[in-house]
Amino acid sequence: MIRPVYFTALAVVLSDQLSKLVALQQLSGRGVQPLLPGLLQQRLVFNTGAAFSMLEGNAFGLGLVSAAVAVGLVLWIQSSGTLSRWQSLGLGLLLGGAIGNGLDRWRLGSVVDFLEFVPVQFPVFNLADTAINLAVVCLLIDLLRRQDGRHDRPAR
Repeated sequence: MIRPVYFTALAVVLSDQLSKLVALQQLSGRGVQPLLPGLLQQRLVFNTGAAFSMLEGNAFGLGLVSAAVAVGLVLWIQSSGTLSRWQSLGLGLLLGGAIGNGLDRWRLGSVVDFLEFVPVQFPVFNLADTAINLAVVCLLIDLLRRQDGRHDRPAR
C-alpha cells in the first residue's frame, strides 16, 4: 500500500511543474503581470541559486543537494513507523518541493520562479517553495502537538 505522504508529494510535483510550464509559456518576455492586484503579481525569473539566491550559479551542486534531500526523505519515510497526519502532510510537502525544484535544476540549470508579493519586498518564488515553507509549518504543528501531549490519528 502506498503511503499518503507520497500522494501529497506527487500532487506538489505535478502542480509545481505544470504551473512553471504555464509561467514559461505565458510570461516569457512579458514583464510583470498582475495576479491578485495589490497583493501578488507574476514575474518570470530564473534562480540559479538556492533560497534567496544563495550559492548562485551552482545548479549542478544544488541539483545534487535536491536529489540527496529527496533520497534522504524517502529513506526517513520508509524507515518511520506510522506517521501522524501533520508529519505525513509535512514530509509530503517537503519531498514534493525538493523534487519540484530539483527537476528544474537538472533540466534547466535554474529554478523557475514566477510569484511575487507586491506590498512587501520578498524574493520571487514558486509552488515548490510554497510547499517547502508549508512543510515547516506542518512539522512545527506536529512538534507542538506532541509537546502538549496531543497526538493525531495516523495518516492511512
